[in-house]
Amino acid sequence: MIRIATGADATAFHAIYLPHVLEGAATFETVPPCVEAMRERVLARLEHYPWLVWEEAGEVLAYAYASRFRERAAYDWIAETSIYVRPEAQRRGIARRLYGTLLDAMRMQNIYQAVGVITLPGAVSVTAHEAMGFTPAGVWRQAGYKLDQWWDVGVWQKTLGEPANPPTPLIPFRALRASRAWQRLSVAG
Repeated sequence: MIRIATGADATAFHAIYLPHVLEGAATFETVPPCVEAMRERVLARLEHYPWLVWEEAGEVLAYAYASRFRERAAYDWIAETSIYVRPEAQRRGIARRLYGTLLDAMRMQNIYQAVGVITLPGAVSVTAHEAMGFTPAGVWRQAGYKLDQWWDVGVWQKTLGEPANPPTPLIPFRALRASRAWQRLSVAG
């Protein structure tokens, strides 16, 4: 089942995210956020962007979310995406379906561009993004230092719709989730 995240999911999100902070380079965060910090992130982000969960038999197996790309107002129609899947749930098509629903929600918000930022080489993430229609948009060389080494970061971009001129107003996720359009999407997802 795909559903909207809640603050109650913070413990599950923490468990999925923690190994990436401590042992991996998928995130450049180096100090693990506590469960309460994860809860605050979820609740704050849901005001403006989708944060979705893949749940089976009451267990959270994956989550995906969008977030603000940059602080300047001119960037309002582009959002960065992230997805994390529990290791035992990988290679089952969960990421593809969850990511697809996330991108659909972003389109409904009038977000025109999605950006995936991937620590390189990141072959699994690169393949997953390209399967979803993302294309390479550049590389930031030696962009982050973690686990005693420098890492390059690749940027992948996906056009979600043609931008209007002037731009169509954005729909905050809190407003979208109350709409009939979201209800239809969530039933289809």
